[in-house]
Amino acid sequence: MQIFAETPRLILRELLPNDVAGMFELDSDPEVHRYLGNKPIKTMQEAADMIAYVRQQYADYGIGRWAVIEKATGDFTGWAGLKFTTEERNGHSNYYDVGYRFIKRYWGKGYATEAAIASVQYGFEVLKLDEIFGMADVENIASNKALQKAGLKYVEDFDYAGIRHSWYCLLSL
Repeated sequence: MQIFAETPRLILRELLPNDVAGMFELDSDPEVHRYLGNKPIKTMQEAADMIAYVRQQYADYGIGRWAVIEKATGDFTGWAGLKFTTEERNGHSNYYDVGYRFIKRYWGKGYATEAAIASVQYGFEVLKLDEIFGMADVENIASNKALQKAGLKYVEDFDYAGIRHSWYCLLSL
């Protein structure tokens, strides 16, 4: 098991096949998917497939979302990290995107911001990236705030999959 980053409260490590129960709890919750197109998963197999997809990203691009583990309890709280995105979004493709998603009972603790900051730091210090992007549904105030607190700068709003999103960017120093 590879640990990519640690914060005072969190461990960010590779997603593992045995994270399937936590991934199912996360992605089967309609409230978690409120700003994600309202398409929660329905089976454990879908959760396992998502983990396999992320693990393939590790092999293909050397990066993908990480499991976020709460240090105090050892619990899987969700995922966060960087993803290499080849799909075109807002006129960009082949870029690194910072993102996060947490099980509802872990909302409001600042974990998204904490994990996003660690992810951005990893991107610039370890991967030596020139820029990192992020996006969030304009109505998802908490996610937009987390991106801003992680240092990303608002660029503009745009439509993606029929939903209005805010687009963010942070350049390395």
